[in-house]
Amino acid sequence: MYEVFYGLRSRPFGKSPDPAFLYASPGHAEALARLITAAEDRDLAVLTGAVGLGKTTLTRALVDGLAARFGGQAHVVLLVNPRVTSVELLDLLAERLGVTVAKSRSRVRLLDGILARLYDIHAGGGLALLIVDEAHLLPSRAVFEELRLLLNLTLDDMALLGLLLVGQEELRARLGKKDLRALAQRVGVAFHLEPFDRPEVARYVEHRLAVAGRVEPLFTEDAVDALHRVSDGVPRRINVLAQASLLVGFGLEAARIDAAIVDDVWNDLRSHLGAAFAGGR
Repeated sequence: MYEVFYGLRSRPFGKSPDPAFLYASPGHAEALARLITAAEDRDLAVLTGAVGLGKTTLTRALVDGLAARFGGQAHVVLLVNPRVTSVELLDLLAERLGVTVAKSRSRVRLLDGILARLYDIHAGGGLALLIVDEAHLLPSRAVFEELRLLLNLTLDDMALLGLLLVGQEELRARLGKKDLRALAQRVGVAFHLEPFDRPEVARYVEHRLAVAGRVEPLFTEDAVDALHRVSDGVPRRINVLAQASLLVGFGLEAARIDAAIVDDVWNDLRSHLGAAFAGGR
């Protein structure tokens, strides 16, 4: 396939959120540093951004960073399906933390078990963090309120559980509503990701190619211009366009990817996927 043709060890623009390919743009680097600090302080953090800006990749990098520092004492619970009731939330948290609780669905029993487990983690020098992905989809005020109450689990003014809410821009709007004011006032770190500008697109492409084993330029300057223009600077869209461009370039036996290839790929994707690729400037 094209990996051998272009001197690559692996595919540089894969769809999975691989932290090894994380491009530390100024925004992403700042976000990661602030999220790590918030987790260590057991604070409430909020990470928002449009679809495809790298929020999930950042959370994976956060988990890896905490594991590197705390080893097996980093207890991270990731909730990827936020459409749960408040009791289901507690049940999942208890299960992931290794709490043995009878399936009574009793909120009091679940909280007692979670609190005891968090005490043990804290006493052992560990860290506990709950990450809620797609948090803008949390179904009710009751679930948000349960999350706020979890932040009240403390020992001598030290919170026992950190909380990270990750979501699209709607999450900011929900937290700004009056009925969630008590939770919003607990936010210690809030970061909103923005799309890449043209220089960042170039550095992003170069970085991912380098991680995959290619140091020599592969995309021409006009190809990078095209990638920026048609992707709106969104990393996920850059990945899709760049991956498809490499396949087309391989088929054409093109030594480098130019703007004509990128534009052809974009037009083809628009014709098949419609609105998903109709927003390029």
